[in-house]
Formats: sequence, structure tokens, C-alpha cells
Amino acid sequence: MPRIRVLVIDDSALVRQLLTTILSSDPEIEVVGSAPDPYVAREKIMQLSPDVLTLDVEMPRMDGLTFLEKLMRSRPMPVVMISSLTEQGANETLRALEFGAVDFVAKPKSDVKDLLPLLTSEVLMKVKTAACARMQRVNAPPVAIQRVQSTQAMRIGALERYICVGASTGGTEALKQYLASFPAESPSVLIVQHMPEKFTRAFADRLNELCEVRVKEAQDGDRCVPGRVLIAPGNYHMKIVRDGAGCIVRVVEGPFVNHHRPSVDVLFDSAAEVIGSRAVGVILTGMGDDGARGLLKMRQAGARTLGQDEASCVVYGMPKVAYDLGGVETVLPLDRLAEATLKAASIGASAA
Repeated sequence: MPRIRVLVIDDSALVRQLLTTILSSDPEIEVVGSAPDPYVAREKIMQLSPDVLTLDVEMPRMDGLTFLEKLMRSRPMPVVMISSLTEQGANETLRALEFGAVDFVAKPKSDVKDLLPLLTSEVLMKVKTAACARMQRVNAPPVAIQRVQSTQAMRIGALERYICVGASTGGTEALKQYLASFPAESPSVLIVQHMPEKFTRAFADRLNELCEVRVKEAQDGDRCVPGRVLIAPGNYHMKIVRDGAGCIVRVVEGPFVNHHRPSVDVLFDSAAEVIGSRAVGVILTGMGDDGARGLLKMRQAGARTLGQDEASCVVYGMPKVAYDLGGVETVLPLDRLAEATLKAASIGASAA
């Protein structure tokens, strides 16, 4: 099997060397070159025809976002952004994902040597994932959002139903389309999207501007109420627990689960145990198997479960494993998932 050919683009010679060392440590990857800025990178892309780019957000002469936007118009290809672990870096990275980047790696601010093993694992995984991403999905034209019309059955269901969603690679754009279809009277929604600290708050704020439902980064003790979407904060797990007649979330550290924190399985496992048949579980695009076993537990506990179909996923990993295990009851394309989710959460209705 041919090796994945990678071009590293970063204005820092130290970072270029670090990424080259990390990537070259994997026999399935070949670093074909590096570039200190987009102008040099443009020539090397034409000469070397890499399979994947790693691209720094902040560079002189032309910033990474401008270059990415131009690249995706002229020669769409898999890109993994290398961004700073700051609020500004988070906002720029979200824009990069909107422009067509497959994924991103957050550069540690310090202690690179101590974090090298974890950084190595993340870089290798995300470059390999990008190499198999469906670029036609990454660069798909924006879909006209059609909000689901609220019904009496849905409004009644919103008082006692809970929707739990898991996503990874490609999930930020998928969740944007998915949640934008929800009316304000929707049931409580709990989401785990694999992202680091700072990025989840910026992501929640961006979704809150676009959606009728209220979206926020979860805090420990937040109540699960209709019309509210809680997103697990980066570097923390999120669980649903009973609290009187309703439910709240617990935001906890704990060990990594399936190499992730937050982990989709942690949320889904708690939903299976605490709310059972009052839950709807949804698994979206992403690499790996996080959430697959938890979704099966939810289904076995009586929850309705849905999975995104292969054709609409950027990476058909998590939904495929969940389906193969028997955790997915209904498979649908992304543009039909919101309506089916809300129908499954309605009193006296079934998913289509």
C-alpha cells in the first residue's frame, strides 16, 4: 500500500522539524517536503503532489486561512491545520474548518517535550484520517437550512425526552447543519464533539449565533431543559444524571476513554443508565469507534438510535462501527437526521 505523502507548511523551522520527525516515525507516512510560507508551498504542491498538507494558521506574507481558501477553490485536498491553543486560535480554526480543512491539531503553548508522545499520536492519527476523508463532503456547497416545524407531540416530548449526540472528524460542520434545523421548542440536547479546551466554547458560541435553540459550553450542574444545547467542554467528560424530577450534567475530568476526553461513550453510557427509553442517541461523522458501544447500550436500554449514513460523512468510522455492533436503529443522510431525531423524541411518534 503506498505511503501517505505529506507536505508540512509552517513558518517556524522548529515546528517544521518537529512535525517532520513525528510524521516520519510512522512507516505509513512519507514527508515529501516542507515550506516556510504559502508561496513556497504553492510551488511544492505543484511539484510534489502531496496527499495531505499540514498548514499553520499564522504565517507571514500570506496567512494560513487565506491560503486555505484559495487552495480549496483551485485544488481541493486534505488539510490538517496546526493552530495555537488560544481563543483567537480557536476562532481561526473554526473558520478553517468552514473553508474545508478536514481537522486540526492544537499546538501546545509550552512543555512540547513533555507532551510529545500525546502530540505524536494526535498528529499521526489526524493525518491518516485526513488522507481517507471524503473531500466531496468536506467541500460540499452549503445546504439551505430548513427548520423542522414544531408539533404538539414534539413540544410534549421536549419536556421529558433527551437527545444525546456524538461526533468527531467533520462533526463541526455536520453539527452546524444538524442543529440549525432544530426549532426553539426542541428537547434538551447534549453533545460530545472531540475538541480541545477553548475550542469548544468558541464552537458553542458560533452555533448559538446560528441556531434557534440556545447553545452553550456545558458547566458542571447545568440543567437539561427544552430549547438548550450543552456541548461538553474540551478536556472534560460530560455525563447526564438525575436531579429531582429532571436531569443535570456533571462535567468531570477522569481518565481518557477511547483515547478521548471528552468521550462520546461516557455520555452515551450515562444516558443508557439514567434515562433509558426517554433518550434518543445520534452518532455522526468521525474516525474511530468512540460512542459505538455506548449507543448500543442506549438502544438496549430502550432509546431510539440514529446514525449518519456513509455518503454524507466526511469519515465513516464511528457510525459504521456503531451500525456493525447493532447500536444504530435508523441510518439516514445528514439532511434528514434532524427531522428524524425530533420525530423520535416526540410523544407517540416513531423515527422514519
